[in-house]
Amino acid sequence: MQFAQLGTTGVFVSRVSLGAMSFGGRGSQLWGAVGGLDVKETDALVGAALDRGVNLIDTADVYGDGESEELLGQVLGARRRDVVLATKTTARVGPGPNDSGQSRLHVMRSLEDSLRRLRTDHVDLYQIHNYDPYTPFEESLAALDDAVRQGKVRYAGASNLTAWQTMKALGVSGRRGWARFASLQSYYSLAGRDIEREILPLVRDQGLGLLVWSPLAAGLLSGKFGREGTADGEARRARFAFPPVDLERAYDVIDALRAVAARHGTTVARVALAWVLAQPGVTSAILGARRPEQLEENLAAVDLELTEEDLAELDGVSALPAEYPAWIQDGGAYRLPQTA
Repeated sequence: MQFAQLGTTGVFVSRVSLGAMSFGGRGSQLWGAVGGLDVKETDALVGAALDRGVNLIDTADVYGDGESEELLGQVLGARRRDVVLATKTTARVGPGPNDSGQSRLHVMRSLEDSLRRLRTDHVDLYQIHNYDPYTPFEESLAALDDAVRQGKVRYAGASNLTAWQTMKALGVSGRRGWARFASLQSYYSLAGRDIEREILPLVRDQGLGLLVWSPLAAGLLSGKFGREGTADGEARRARFAFPPVDLERAYDVIDALRAVAARHGTTVARVALAWVLAQPGVTSAILGARRPEQLEENLAAVDLELTEEDLAELDGVSALPAEYPAWIQDGGAYRLPQTA
């Protein structure tokens, strides 16, 4: 396994990490479609990941309606010390008016509930899961800073924020001397390169760790899908079309992935993951899985080195068109004229 520094912290995390969205929730229409793993299946998957050197596991209070955290806390046991454990708050976890968001009330309550379910006295990375338009950053960041000072949280992070929201939060933390975000978790794949416009330049400039969720576009780039459809009706993407993608564009990407995979004698999924890991600024790609063998196959992407030809071919079918003001800034309109 390879490791990368998490932002500007002194913590090193595996380049590939384990996502726990598939743990629990078997009785739920949503979470059952995502995974619905029981305790035995969860234990096998976590064990396979740790045995291969994975040291970052990412979950959330809402995954499996709380059962993901419960199962993870149950199976980690003495292995807790070997794990950089990450979870999240913000999503709705109950019917009450304060059962979601980033108010001090909800953040503190959610953290205590997560610690209880995870059977631990601290979370290594505690992330806000989305933007809360009702709560000022001053309130939520103060609550996170208190949790860090209390030792219940080692580092704070964020997920699914825009560049301006992330920068605003960093500005508030900087002015107040509070714990700043160590990382940002964002969706990024060959089928969805939106973060390259603003978010990826931001994390590089501000020294944030970038944790990528759904690097295979929820299985669309796993090699099971193409213009011909899929033979695996149990695949997550076949039952749960998320994240949204431009399918025609994605099929062109899949064709290119198959060509690159054939040159290397490897799988489409490994090539798609290797491309994400090759992008400057990416710290770790979060992999979800249902079976240990599925996880094992994709972990091999860490050792796959794509050539310049491979990267150029994949970029050619997936690169985003430049948006304003990028196309005018990149054009050098304001550079000094060359002198004779």
